[in-house]
Amino acid sequence: MKRLDLEPGAPLEEMRVLTSDGRDISGADAVIFLGRQIWWTWPFVPLARLPGTHKLFDRGYRWIAAHRGCDHITCEIKERRLPSRRLTKTAVERPPLLEFWRGWIALIVFPPLALLARNHVVPWQFMWLMTGAIFLGCKWLTFWSARRQIVHVPFGRALVYFFLWPGMDAEKFLRRPACQVHKTREQALVSGAAEELSGNVSDRAGKIPALPLPSAGEKTLLGVVLLFGVARFADQPLLTGWIGMIGIILTLHFGLFHLLAIGWRAAGLDAEPIMEAPLRSKSVREFWGRRWNGAFNRLALDFVFRPLARWQGIRIATLAAFLVSGLIHELVISLPAAGGYSLPTAYFLLQGIGILTERALPQIRGQIFTIVITAAPAFWLFHPPFVRNVILPFMKAIGAL
Repeated sequence: MKRLDLEPGAPLEEMRVLTSDGRDISGADAVIFLGRQIWWTWPFVPLARLPGTHKLFDRGYRWIAAHRGCDHITCEIKERRLPSRRLTKTAVERPPLLEFWRGWIALIVFPPLALLARNHVVPWQFMWLMTGAIFLGCKWLTFWSARRQIVHVPFGRALVYFFLWPGMDAEKFLRRPACQVHKTREQALVSGAAEELSGNVSDRAGKIPALPLPSAGEKTLLGVVLLFGVARFADQPLLTGWIGMIGIILTLHFGLFHLLAIGWRAAGLDAEPIMEAPLRSKSVREFWGRRWNGAFNRLALDFVFRPLARWQGIRIATLAAFLVSGLIHELVISLPAAGGYSLPTAYFLLQGIGILTERALPQIRGQIFTIVITAAPAFWLFHPPFVRNVILPFMKAIGAL
């Protein structure tokens, strides 16, 4: 207490780090100091050194430190606080606003911090930095939500979820399995509304094609060949970029991420592949709800679609979920490319309209309509400025060109 210059029993108003060489580091500087000691927080430490970032970070930390004990929006309860009661509150008993901030704080803080680096790195580096910021923010949101249901999460399991698994179904992944995971994903949907965006249903028995799709290892190899071999022989820059993007998606989403799912399931964890043979889709709803990028589908379902569907209806909730997806892609595609703004948002709104159209006119469902809606306008999503300004320089940086 003497080194901290505090009276015995006095409360500690902010974090203090006492080093072996006698330094007393406090507040945001203490957080940055600790960040240097943990390998998985190293990428965020340089952000604190950017112009204006440290001041913003310090203000944010002091605000959080000043309000961490509040049990009401205006903190009026401070005068009659009961510490023992506050410390024993469950997640269900805590005020909704407090729970909101604790879950969403990473998504609120990380992307703006990444944005501060925009003028200090090349576009493709900024793309990955923004992608990582949003990814970790979403990971924290789902982790915090799962912690309200799971009392004890082993530290090692939490690290694996954050950094060695791309999926976003934290509750399934973190929960201790009662038995080995051999179940299929066939299950009843919670409600007709949830079915619109649910990623919980997979292939039905008897619908697996006679010729199986390439294995995860083969898809990884194919992606590497496209990225590092075929792309360099294309004579048009846009074609080169598109071949490279397909190679990246095959290598990561269909290849390495699928291999991770196989490995974690073998270890007894409930890890579902994020891609489920999207070429088999018979409708736009099936493509987005069951087949493509199950990680984001889970986020959209739990944090956008279901809350809105309860009081605004299915149509508004569907469009809102795709609008959010479009805005996120603006951050990781249009913003790094410094062009093509609004095209990703238009693409995803078209997907929502496609799903609502299928719902109103079931007879138009089919592979042709699905291709027209999802694949034909894909250049809105991965627009030419993104290919030229981000993908091609990235391919050169990794030696693919």
